[in-house]
Amino acid sequence: MSIKVTVVVQKEDNWYVAKCLENSVASQGKTIEESIDNLREALELFYEDTTPENVNVPTFVTTMEVAL
Repeated sequence: MSIKVTVVVQKEDNWYVAKCLENSVASQGKTIEESIDNLREALELFYEDTTPENVNVPTFVTTMEVAL
């Protein structure tokens, strides 16, 4: 079985942090690719003994500008 998840990657100091929006699981790496690979492994472990809920719920991600 496989599922699709929404991932945000942000640079924090010398690391890239990848976070899954559906369940808040996060991981890091020295490169974007490494952070995503590490997140994939973390998600596989997270879902190892459980069945994901709401796997077909569409997610809308956007950016917005806020006046300060």
